[in-house]
Amino acid sequence: MKYTRLQRLYLFLFLLNSTVSHAQDNLITITGKVVEETGGQPIAFATVMVAHVATKKPISGTTTADDGSFELKTDATNFYIEISFLGYQNQTFAKPISSTPIIDLGTVALIEDAEQLREVVVQGEISRTEFKLDKRVFNVGKDLSTTGASALEVLNNVPSVNVNIEGQVSLRGSQGVQILINGKPSIIASEQGNALGTITADMIDRIEVITNPSAKYDAEGTSGIINIVIKKEERKGLNGSISVNTGAPNTHSVGVSLNRRTEKFNLFSQLGVGVRELPNDIETRNVDLVNNRTILSSGIEYRNETYYNIVLGTDYHINETNVLTLSGNFAMEIEEQPSSTAFAAINSGGDTSSNWERNEVTEAKNPKLQYELQYKKDFKGDEDHTLLFSALGNFFGKDQSSEFKNTTISGANNDATQHTRTDFKEAVFTYKLDYTNPFTEEWTLETGAQYVLNDVSNDYEVNNLVDGAFENDPGLTNIFEYNQKVVGLYGTGSYEGEKWGIKAGMRLEQTDLSTLLATSGEANDQDYTNFFPSVHTSYKFSDRISLQAGYSKRIYRPRLWDLNPFFNIRNNFSIRQGNPDLLPEFTDSYEITSIYILGKTSLNLGIYSRYTTDVIERVSTFQNNVSTYRPENIGTNQSNGIEFNTKYSPVKWFTLTGDFNYSQFKREGIFNTTVFDFSGDQWSAKLMTKYKLPLDVDLEMTGNYQSSYQTVQSTISDNLYMDLGLRKSLLKGKAVLSLSVMDLFESRIDESQIAQAAFEIYNTRQRGRFVSFGFSYGFGKGEAMEYSGQRRR
Repeated sequence: MKYTRLQRLYLFLFLLNSTVSHAQDNLITITGKVVEETGGQPIAFATVMVAHVATKKPISGTTTADDGSFELKTDATNFYIEISFLGYQNQTFAKPISSTPIIDLGTVALIEDAEQLREVVVQGEISRTEFKLDKRVFNVGKDLSTTGASALEVLNNVPSVNVNIEGQVSLRGSQGVQILINGKPSIIASEQGNALGTITADMIDRIEVITNPSAKYDAEGTSGIINIVIKKEERKGLNGSISVNTGAPNTHSVGVSLNRRTEKFNLFSQLGVGVRELPNDIETRNVDLVNNRTILSSGIEYRNETYYNIVLGTDYHINETNVLTLSGNFAMEIEEQPSSTAFAAINSGGDTSSNWERNEVTEAKNPKLQYELQYKKDFKGDEDHTLLFSALGNFFGKDQSSEFKNTTISGANNDATQHTRTDFKEAVFTYKLDYTNPFTEEWTLETGAQYVLNDVSNDYEVNNLVDGAFENDPGLTNIFEYNQKVVGLYGTGSYEGEKWGIKAGMRLEQTDLSTLLATSGEANDQDYTNFFPSVHTSYKFSDRISLQAGYSKRIYRPRLWDLNPFFNIRNNFSIRQGNPDLLPEFTDSYEITSIYILGKTSLNLGIYSRYTTDVIERVSTFQNNVSTYRPENIGTNQSNGIEFNTKYSPVKWFTLTGDFNYSQFKREGIFNTTVFDFSGDQWSAKLMTKYKLPLDVDLEMTGNYQSSYQTVQSTISDNLYMDLGLRKSLLKGKAVLSLSVMDLFESRIDESQIAQAAFEIYNTRQRGRFVSFGFSYGFGKGEAMEYSGQRRR
């Protein structure tokens, strides 16, 4: 039996106006406890109603306590008792025949009602985008919260966001996006793992896309911030899931996720093991235009890994307003790189003068350790009035040894053997304190501080085989030490009315960077302090049309591998190295974005402008047919662009999502007396179609296109490729079969060409088609989960 609105109104009015006018000796006390039939967990806030047998109108009522218990008094004589809770089948009890002052119903077990649940969620069918001052909020509806979909798949449905084969997330075509979970750095969102694949879509409440971050956020990076907000629902009891995956090239994994919730604790864990293989077809052509000599190289590079992963953590609810979280993640990768490259030297007459092969045998162990400590206080009376402290530690190591052996096939003798050894250690600590106070419904104050410490040591050694004995190469052997400390303070104030809002703030960051080549004593110290202002505003013309505008100043600090001067000698005719003298990039970013909702279609149109100084570009130098790539600061870049994205669902079984981005840029700069002034443009597009087929099967196809574009030296070729996915739900969504094909037509090829007066360089790389098949099963209240292991470093 289900409630009607009229019944609920009667019950509310009765409870509101009930009196104690009835004689105490006529009262009947009704007691009991309500639990779930599966698992026996108590159900809080279930409705217990006493209703008249003839009229069906409520006479009295109450709700259950946190432990599921209830007690209800009535002086009625002709009644029945009904117990209900959203998503469960109602239980009805008649009044006992014998008169008794106490009716004890004992333990009442409610059974889940799948039909009722479907009626509830259908209202949130379509995912929609809305503006909130400095961010675009993508609310996840039922069309995406399908059992089995992971957070990575949901991100791939968000306008402006793209996720590639390895799970790397880009925003407006740019990588380096900072991903947060509930507004803070997290083990789950770390670059070191693919743990985002363990968050299912139905766990996500919304995704906040911040393309122009306010002063509240770290000023690092220019691509923006993606904040994944997890639902607050409590799933008490033992929940979990298991996932088994296989694919080609060889990729196999097993993952188990467990979660146990009680009144005070939420215990969670994840165990995973797997192997994966990543081959790359490569080709390089170095042409010396002065001496008319060419070196051709081609082959397959492999990176094979066996990995083990464990996550343990707990949320401790100290009381209603204080929560303490502690979690940790340990992973071990065992890595092999059995690669082979064929070389050919071609003389000025076009004849091949020699052929040889370069074979690599690399073995490495990569331990990873992360921890997270978080304390959150919600002030009574306002859940948005919060104090949050978080500490995140990240440790990574690499113990690697490699052997490179050249074997002559014909022509000149190119036999050679090299050994390399790498002992790498990195520690990153992030401490953050945030305070938010919405002191009125319209006005909010935010303030906080952050401290980030990055400490790295890389001991690298190269030895050459000479006359049967290995000799150290001092030019390629050194210990590189990198230490960076960043202290940040910020404050923002915002006003958000019914239609109009504004947010402004200022961030101060002080950076202390030092690098040292310990063996040679070369040091580089940088110490600088910068202010990062921001201002954002939005206006809601109607429920259909909104407008947002913003400005922020950003910084890109050179990464470790941008600064590390050590050579990568896998291909000793195509060498990459870092530059310890690099300066940071600074960007002033402006944008105006609009959103228009037309029926079942949402349209987003934006224009943006970015001005960047000390732009970091990789520049190639050429000597003896050896190209050396090294990052340099080269001038300025002015970029102006337009972005358009839309989502259209004309019928329930079909959804179309489109994303288009076009930008023009103007480069100005000088390097080594060479002027690099030029203009260019680039554009990208993504079109995704999703079909709901019979038998609970979902089909998804995504086409991606990236136009060609210029850098200071290179021309990057365009790219067109398609991904495909199929998903079949089983056992009412508790189990999922999935099939995915990345780069369906094997058309995704990374290709670049450098044409200079004295040399030409051509590079191409292709990973090919990836096919994977998976099965996931959720138990308790767990959902079927995707587990695809650790992301490569």
